[in-house]
Amino acid sequence: MAFGLLMFLGTLRFLALDWVDDHYIRPMFHFRYFGFSWVPVFPAWALYAIHFGMLLSALLFISGYRFRLAALGLFLGFTYTELIDLTYYLNHYYFVSLACLLFCLAPIPGKTAENQTVGMVPAWTILMFKVLLTIVYVYAGLAKINSDWLLEALPLKIWLPAADKIPVIGQILAAPPTAYFFSWCGMLYDCLIVFFLTRQTTRPFAYITVLFFHLITGILFQIGVFPAVMMAATLIFFSDDFHERILKKLKSFSPDFLFDFKQNLSYKPLVFENLTLGCLGLFFLFQILFPCRYLLYPGNLFWTEEGYRFSWRVMLMEKAGTAQFFVKDGVSGREGLVNNGDFLNQHQEKQMAMQPDMILQYAHFLGDYYQKKGVKKPKVRAEVYVTLNGKPSRLLIDDTLDLMKVEDEWKPKTWILSNED
Repeated sequence: MAFGLLMFLGTLRFLALDWVDDHYIRPMFHFRYFGFSWVPVFPAWALYAIHFGMLLSALLFISGYRFRLAALGLFLGFTYTELIDLTYYLNHYYFVSLACLLFCLAPIPGKTAENQTVGMVPAWTILMFKVLLTIVYVYAGLAKINSDWLLEALPLKIWLPAADKIPVIGQILAAPPTAYFFSWCGMLYDCLIVFFLTRQTTRPFAYITVLFFHLITGILFQIGVFPAVMMAATLIFFSDDFHERILKKLKSFSPDFLFDFKQNLSYKPLVFENLTLGCLGLFFLFQILFPCRYLLYPGNLFWTEEGYRFSWRVMLMEKAGTAQFFVKDGVSGREGLVNNGDFLNQHQEKQMAMQPDMILQYAHFLGDYYQKKGVKKPKVRAEVYVTLNGKPSRLLIDDTLDLMKVEDEWKPKTWILSNED
């Protein structure tokens, strides 16, 4: 119910801010996830219909009516909108998609049958959400065990001084020791919070820590609904008695047709349950292994970003770039500078200018676009300067390289320059 409410409010906020138009309709070009360039961008009316469909699915999800169908609607609608443009990728959007997928497998109530335990569901129903949250937190914590985060307090040393105008605590936040304190606390929190949530004796204090941690990060860094999502999701670690007490209180303040949970309902087994459990095993094996793929790539992960996404690396770096693209006619030799604003919105340009795979995608788009405009055998090069964690800007890629001759692939991107002296 809490998850469904956040999905409803998040979608409503997206529509109210007119982000459907800004994110998906206005831009001339959309950056695509590797392997998902086939995903179509539907016309405006269809995109709005999908978002209104997500609102309806969220309401059904909250009420429990046609629960699994509602979960499927949320999964397909939300995942589709995220696949449209890579520049809007966030770890918590990925988490929401995965959670919606798991909800599609959640058992639904059925009538009591002989020899069934009333009011029970299989342990894996609860365990699959706990395992997903464990992966998210532990990987986020392990990723913080690096020299920049722990020994240099970066990027918090850059970000926290911006909060110096907050009443009472602003000057404390801006003080250098605070960045080190927050860095170490953040690492320890992510690595250990699941352990304390699992233990009954420490669970209440651990959840207070969850509330405090995510409220602080939400206030300081304005990271959307992510703090609320994690505060709601971690309630799964509490006992069934805890949830039943909440439901009884909600029912006491609601009409009879709401929260009408009947104790004579029991678990209705899934069709092909063993197959479902096997698929869940493969799903979690993938979630454990895929974030580790960065080990297969050389160089600084934060610089190349090869294997960075889908690995639960949250707010680990301050990175910015500027990218200028030049299109050259391969026959006449004439070269011109591209105005990125003609094709991208500000957010797209900001994200593209520091991520190599997006730079390559955009270069290919420009080559194809100008070829249709009459440029013969177009060559596209880019001057991209990137700064990482406050260090001086330096070239990300060879500015003489014709990017039209480079293809994106799983192999290491040898055309990315090193950031080491």
